[in-house]
Amino acid sequence: MNMSKVSTIALASWLFVAGPAFAANHSTGSASAGASAGAVSAATTDGEVRRVDMEAKKITIRHSEIKNLEMPGMTMVFQVQDPSMLDKVKVGDKVRFSAEKVNGAITLTSIEVAK
Repeated sequence: MNMSKVSTIALASWLFVAGPAFAANHSTGSASAGASAGAVSAATTDGEVRRVDMEAKKITIRHSEIKNLEMPGMTMVFQVQDPSMLDKVKVGDKVRFSAEKVNGAITLTSIEVAK
């Protein structure tokens, strides 16, 4: 048996065994995984508002891990899906938010002040 056939058989075997588990683990990922942005329900993440830029329609949040985007905790600027979300928060607020990848950009899809 030549090396090409061995590689093909090995790959086919891996796909048969690991393929369904791989698909299950990655099908709930970001909107870029093939689902529309509205169809993916993002988990909420804790954070603290560092800056609100009404003019640019962006918000800076220091956040914990964003699991659905496989992103570690950091401080970053988000676009907002709806600019009216910025009216709900101010600098220093502790928040819970959801973010998803929408049209290639990480976008805040919901936000609320943590109680």
